[in-house]
Amino acid sequence: MDLFVAEHIEKNFANHRALDDVSVNISENSIFGLLGPNGAGKTTLIRIINQIIAPDKGLLFFNGEPLQQKHVAQIGYLPEERGLYKKMKVGEQALYLAQLKGLTKNEAKKRLNFWFEKFDIGGWWNRNVEELSKGMQQKVQFIVTILHQPKLLIFDEPFSGFDPINVDLLKNEILELKKNGTTIIFSTHNMSSVEELCDDILLINNSKAILSGKVKDIQRSFKKNIFELVYSGDSDFVLPNEFERISYEKDNFGETVMNVQLKSSESSNALLAFLLQQNIQIKSFKEILPTMNEIFIETVKH
Repeated sequence: MDLFVAEHIEKNFANHRALDDVSVNISENSIFGLLGPNGAGKTTLIRIINQIIAPDKGLLFFNGEPLQQKHVAQIGYLPEERGLYKKMKVGEQALYLAQLKGLTKNEAKKRLNFWFEKFDIGGWWNRNVEELSKGMQQKVQFIVTILHQPKLLIFDEPFSGFDPINVDLLKNEILELKKNGTTIIFSTHNMSSVEELCDDILLINNSKAILSGKVKDIQRSFKKNIFELVYSGDSDFVLPNEFERISYEKDNFGETVMNVQLKSSESSNALLAFLLQQNIQIKSFKEILPTMNEIFIETVKH
Protein backbone atom coordinates (compact mmCIF):
# COMPACT_ATOMS: atom_id res chain seq x y z
CA MET A 1 0.00 0.00 0.00
CA ASP A 2 1.14 3.55 -0.73
CA LEU A 3 1.53 5.86 2.25
CA PHE A 4 1.88 9.01 0.13
CA VAL A 5 0.65 9.73 -3.39
CA ALA A 6 0.98 12.89 -5.45
CA GLU A 7 -0.83 13.12 -8.79
CA HIS A 8 0.05 15.64 -11.53
CA ILE A 9 1.41 18.32 -9.20
CA GLU A 10 2.07 21.77 -10.61
CA LYS A 11 3.50 24.75 -8.73
CA ASN A 12 4.39 28.18 -10.10
CA PHE A 13 6.23 31.12 -8.53
CA ALA A 14 5.94 34.42 -10.44
CA ASN A 15 7.47 33.57 -13.85
CA HIS A 16 9.04 30.30 -12.68
CA ARG A 17 7.44 26.85 -12.82
CA ALA A 18 8.90 24.83 -9.93
CA LEU A 19 6.94 21.61 -10.55
CA ASP A 20 5.40 20.57 -13.84
CA ASP A 21 3.02 17.57 -13.84
CA VAL A 22 4.98 15.62 -11.20
CA SER A 23 3.47 12.39 -9.86
CA VAL A 24 4.89 10.09 -7.19
CA ASN A 25 3.84 6.97 -5.27
CA ILE A 26 5.68 6.19 -2.03
CA SER A 27 5.08 2.73 -0.59
CA GLU A 28 4.66 2.08 3.12
CA ASN A 29 7.76 0.91 4.98
CA SER A 30 10.21 1.96 2.27
CA ILE A 31 13.04 4.43 1.73
CA PHE A 32 12.30 6.69 -1.22
CA GLY A 33 15.06 8.76 -2.83
CA LEU A 34 14.05 12.22 -4.03
CA LEU A 35 16.84 13.29 -6.37
CA GLY A 36 17.72 16.14 -8.69
CA PRO A 37 20.17 18.99 -9.32
CA ASN A 38 19.95 22.19 -7.31
CA GLY A 39 16.85 24.13 -8.30
CA ALA A 40 15.13 21.11 -9.85
CA GLY A 41 12.03 21.33 -7.64
CA LYS A 42 12.79 18.87 -4.82
CA THR A 43 12.43 21.39 -1.99
CA THR A 44 9.16 22.68 -3.45
CA LEU A 45 7.74 19.15 -3.41
CA ILE A 46 8.93 18.63 0.18
CA ARG A 47 7.26 21.88 1.25
CA ILE A 48 4.03 20.80 -0.42
CA ILE A 49 4.11 17.46 1.44
CA ASN A 50 4.62 19.37 4.71
CA GLN A 51 1.75 21.74 3.75
CA ILE A 52 4.04 24.75 4.04
CA ILE A 53 2.82 25.69 0.58
CA ALA A 54 -0.01 24.32 -1.59
CA PRO A 55 0.17 23.15 -5.20
CA ASP A 56 -1.54 25.11 -7.95
CA LYS A 57 -2.81 21.88 -9.50
CA GLY A 58 -2.87 18.20 -8.61
CA LEU A 59 -4.01 15.84 -5.88
CA LEU A 60 -2.26 14.69 -2.70
CA PHE A 61 -3.07 11.64 -0.56
CA PHE A 62 -1.72 10.48 2.79
CA ASN A 63 -2.49 6.99 4.08
CA GLY A 64 -5.40 6.68 1.65
CA GLU A 65 -6.98 10.05 2.52
CA PRO A 66 -6.70 13.45 0.84
CA LEU A 67 -3.77 15.25 2.48
CA GLN A 68 -5.08 17.41 5.35
CA GLN A 69 -3.73 19.57 8.16
CA LYS A 70 -4.17 16.71 10.66
CA HIS A 71 -1.53 14.67 8.79
CA VAL A 72 1.24 17.13 9.73
CA ALA A 73 1.43 15.43 13.13
CA GLN A 74 2.31 12.17 11.37
CA ILE A 75 5.22 13.69 9.44
CA GLY A 76 8.76 14.44 10.63
CA TYR A 77 10.95 16.80 8.60
CA LEU A 78 14.69 17.37 8.92
CA PRO A 79 15.54 20.24 6.55
CA GLU A 80 18.93 20.73 4.95
CA GLU A 81 19.26 24.13 6.63
CA ARG A 82 19.40 23.41 10.36
CA GLY A 83 17.61 25.79 12.72
CA LEU A 84 18.30 25.34 16.43
CA TYR A 85 18.24 28.40 18.69
CA LYS A 86 21.89 28.98 19.56
CA LYS A 87 21.35 30.62 22.97
CA MET A 88 18.90 28.03 24.34
CA LYS A 89 19.99 25.05 26.37
CA VAL A 90 19.98 21.80 24.40
CA GLY A 91 17.56 19.89 26.64
CA GLU A 92 15.20 22.83 27.07
CA GLN A 93 14.98 23.33 23.32
CA ALA A 94 14.54 19.62 22.56
CA LEU A 95 11.68 19.45 25.09
CA TYR A 96 10.04 22.51 23.55
CA LEU A 97 10.24 21.13 20.00
CA ALA A 98 8.98 17.72 21.11
CA GLN A 99 5.93 19.28 22.78
CA LEU A 100 5.16 21.16 19.56
CA LYS A 101 4.77 17.71 17.99
CA GLY A 102 2.14 16.75 20.57
CA LEU A 103 4.17 14.92 23.21
CA THR A 104 3.61 15.60 26.89
CA LYS A 105 6.58 17.00 28.77
CA ASN A 106 7.08 13.79 30.75
CA GLU A 107 6.86 11.53 27.70
CA ALA A 108 9.14 13.85 25.72
CA LYS A 109 11.78 13.84 28.46
CA LYS A 110 11.63 10.05 28.73
CA ARG A 111 12.16 9.60 25.00
CA LEU A 112 14.84 12.31 24.83
CA ASN A 113 16.84 10.72 27.64
CA PHE A 114 16.83 7.43 25.74
CA TRP A 115 18.03 9.00 22.47
CA PHE A 116 20.56 11.34 24.10
CA GLU A 117 22.22 8.37 25.77
CA LYS A 118 22.07 6.32 22.57
CA PHE A 119 23.80 9.11 20.63
CA ASP A 120 26.26 9.76 23.47
CA ILE A 121 25.25 13.40 23.99
CA GLY A 122 23.61 13.04 27.42
CA GLY A 123 26.22 15.28 29.02
CA TRP A 124 25.19 18.22 26.82
CA TRP A 125 21.62 18.52 28.11
CA ASN A 126 22.30 21.72 30.08
CA ARG A 127 24.77 23.30 27.65
CA ASN A 128 23.86 26.02 25.18
CA VAL A 129 23.37 24.90 21.59
CA GLU A 130 26.17 27.20 20.41
CA GLU A 131 28.64 25.15 22.46
CA LEU A 132 27.90 22.02 20.41
CA SER A 133 29.79 21.06 17.29
CA LYS A 134 27.87 21.07 14.01
CA GLY A 135 27.66 17.28 14.14
CA MET A 136 26.24 17.28 17.67
CA GLN A 137 23.66 19.90 16.71
CA GLN A 138 22.62 17.72 13.80
CA LYS A 139 22.24 14.75 16.14
CA VAL A 140 19.89 16.82 18.32
CA GLN A 141 17.79 17.81 15.31
CA PHE A 142 17.68 14.24 14.06
CA ILE A 143 16.41 13.10 17.47
CA VAL A 144 13.74 15.81 17.63
CA THR A 145 12.62 14.95 14.08
CA ILE A 146 11.94 11.28 14.87
CA LEU A 147 10.88 11.63 18.53
CA HIS A 148 7.11 11.69 17.95
CA GLN A 149 7.39 8.45 15.90
CA PRO A 150 5.79 9.76 12.69
CA LYS A 151 4.59 7.52 9.88
CA LEU A 152 6.54 9.55 7.32
CA LEU A 153 10.03 10.99 7.80
CA ILE A 154 11.62 13.43 5.36
CA PHE A 155 15.40 13.78 5.53
CA ASP A 156 17.01 16.48 3.39
CA GLU A 157 20.79 15.86 3.19
CA PRO A 158 20.85 14.21 6.65
CA PHE A 159 24.56 13.30 6.47
CA SER A 160 25.83 16.80 5.65
CA GLY A 161 28.74 17.72 7.93
CA PHE A 162 29.03 14.31 9.59
CA ASP A 163 32.25 12.32 9.84
CA PRO A 164 32.19 8.71 8.50
CA ILE A 165 31.55 7.19 11.94
CA ASN A 166 28.48 9.34 12.56
CA VAL A 167 27.27 8.87 8.97
CA ASP A 168 27.33 5.13 9.65
CA LEU A 169 25.47 5.69 12.94
CA LEU A 170 22.70 7.62 11.19
CA LYS A 171 22.45 5.12 8.34
CA ASN A 172 21.92 2.32 10.82
CA GLU A 173 19.23 4.32 12.63
CA ILE A 174 17.45 5.10 9.34
CA LEU A 175 17.46 1.42 8.40
CA GLU A 176 16.17 0.54 11.88
CA LEU A 177 13.34 3.07 11.49
CA LYS A 178 12.37 1.44 8.20
CA LYS A 179 12.53 -2.00 9.83
CA ASN A 180 10.09 -0.77 12.48
CA GLY A 181 7.57 0.39 9.87
CA THR A 182 8.47 4.02 9.13
CA THR A 183 8.34 5.35 5.57
CA ILE A 184 11.23 7.64 4.66
CA ILE A 185 11.80 10.25 1.96
CA PHE A 186 15.52 10.72 1.51
CA SER A 187 16.72 13.76 -0.46
CA THR A 188 20.44 13.85 -1.19
CA HIS A 189 23.17 14.42 -3.78
CA ASN A 190 25.16 11.49 -2.39
CA MET A 191 24.41 8.75 -4.90
CA SER A 192 26.32 6.07 -3.01
CA SER A 193 23.91 6.55 -0.10
CA VAL A 194 21.01 6.20 -2.55
CA GLU A 195 22.36 2.84 -3.75
CA GLU A 196 22.89 1.72 -0.17
CA LEU A 197 19.60 2.85 1.37
CA CYS A 198 16.86 3.54 -1.16
CA ASP A 199 14.27 1.12 -2.51
CA ASP A 200 12.80 3.52 -5.10
CA ILE A 201 13.73 6.92 -6.50
CA LEU A 202 12.28 9.88 -8.34
CA LEU A 203 14.65 12.11 -10.30
CA ILE A 204 13.42 15.64 -10.97
CA ASN A 205 15.12 18.03 -13.39
CA ASN A 206 13.91 21.47 -14.51
CA SER A 207 10.62 20.92 -12.64
CA LYS A 208 9.80 17.64 -14.43
CA ALA A 209 9.97 14.02 -13.28
CA ILE A 210 12.43 12.41 -15.70
CA LEU A 211 13.21 9.05 -14.08
CA SER A 212 11.50 6.89 -11.46
CA GLY A 213 11.38 3.31 -10.28
CA LYS A 214 13.21 0.77 -8.16
CA VAL A 215 16.95 1.43 -7.82
CA LYS A 216 17.98 -2.07 -8.96
CA ASP A 217 15.60 -2.00 -11.93
CA ILE A 218 16.93 1.39 -13.02
CA GLN A 219 20.54 0.19 -12.78
CA ARG A 220 19.70 -2.85 -14.91
CA SER A 221 17.91 -0.71 -17.50
CA PHE A 222 21.06 1.42 -17.91
CA LYS A 223 23.52 -1.48 -18.05
CA LYS A 224 25.88 -1.65 -21.01
CA ASN A 225 26.78 -5.36 -21.05
CA ILE A 226 30.13 -4.78 -19.36
CA PHE A 227 31.70 -7.59 -17.35
CA GLU A 228 34.70 -7.51 -15.03
CA LEU A 229 37.11 -10.42 -15.14
CA VAL A 230 39.82 -10.93 -12.54
CA TYR A 231 42.32 -13.66 -13.34
CA SER A 232 45.91 -14.82 -13.05
CA GLY A 233 48.00 -16.59 -15.68
CA ASP A 234 48.51 -15.99 -19.42
CA SER A 235 47.38 -12.47 -20.34
CA ASP A 236 48.21 -12.57 -24.07
CA PHE A 237 44.99 -14.14 -25.39
CA VAL A 238 42.95 -12.26 -27.99
CA LEU A 239 39.20 -11.86 -27.54
CA PRO A 240 36.83 -12.88 -30.35
CA ASN A 241 35.33 -10.02 -32.38
CA GLU A 242 31.99 -10.13 -30.55
CA PHE A 243 33.72 -8.97 -27.37
CA GLU A 244 35.63 -5.74 -26.79
CA ARG A 245 38.26 -5.21 -24.12
CA ILE A 246 37.64 -1.73 -22.74
CA SER A 247 40.11 -1.72 -19.83
CA TYR A 248 43.02 -3.81 -18.66
CA GLU A 249 45.32 -3.45 -15.65
CA LYS A 250 47.25 -5.32 -12.99
CA ASP A 251 46.02 -5.00 -9.42
CA ASN A 252 48.15 -4.83 -6.27
CA PHE A 253 48.12 -8.63 -5.99
CA GLY A 254 49.61 -9.19 -9.44
CA GLU A 255 46.31 -10.33 -10.91
CA THR A 256 44.81 -8.97 -14.11
CA VAL A 257 41.58 -6.99 -14.03
CA MET A 258 39.91 -6.76 -17.42
CA ASN A 259 36.60 -5.12 -18.36
CA VAL A 260 34.95 -6.60 -21.42
CA GLN A 261 31.89 -5.31 -23.26
CA LEU A 262 29.55 -7.55 -25.23
CA LYS A 263 29.06 -5.88 -28.61
CA SER A 264 25.73 -7.54 -29.28
CA SER A 265 23.19 -9.63 -27.42
CA GLU A 266 25.81 -12.36 -27.14
CA SER A 267 25.28 -14.25 -23.90
CA SER A 268 27.71 -13.75 -21.07
CA ASN A 269 27.90 -17.54 -20.97
CA ALA A 270 29.65 -17.46 -24.36
CA LEU A 271 32.27 -15.08 -22.96
CA LEU A 272 32.77 -17.25 -19.90
CA ALA A 273 33.01 -20.39 -22.07
CA PHE A 274 35.75 -18.76 -24.15
CA LEU A 275 37.66 -17.67 -21.04
CA LEU A 276 37.55 -21.16 -19.58
CA GLN A 277 39.44 -22.39 -22.66
CA GLN A 278 42.33 -20.01 -22.00
CA ASN A 279 45.42 -20.65 -19.91
CA ILE A 280 44.17 -18.55 -16.97
CA GLN A 281 42.82 -19.02 -13.47
CA ILE A 282 39.59 -17.06 -13.08
CA LYS A 283 39.26 -15.38 -9.68
CA SER A 284 35.99 -13.54 -10.33
CA PHE A 285 33.57 -12.80 -13.15
CA LYS A 286 30.72 -10.35 -12.71
CA GLU A 287 28.56 -7.87 -14.58
CA ILE A 288 29.27 -4.20 -13.90
CA LEU A 289 26.08 -2.21 -13.38
CA PRO A 290 26.26 1.58 -13.72
CA THR A 291 26.35 3.53 -10.47
CA MET A 292 23.48 5.84 -9.57
CA ASN A 293 25.94 8.71 -9.90
CA GLU A 294 26.61 7.76 -13.54
CA ILE A 295 22.89 7.33 -14.20
CA PHE A 296 22.12 10.70 -12.56
CA ILE A 297 24.67 12.55 -14.72
CA GLU A 298 23.67 10.77 -17.94
CA THR A 299 19.94 11.32 -17.40
CA VAL A 300 20.19 14.96 -16.41
CA LYS A 301 22.53 15.77 -19.33
CA HIS A 302 20.07 14.26 -21.79
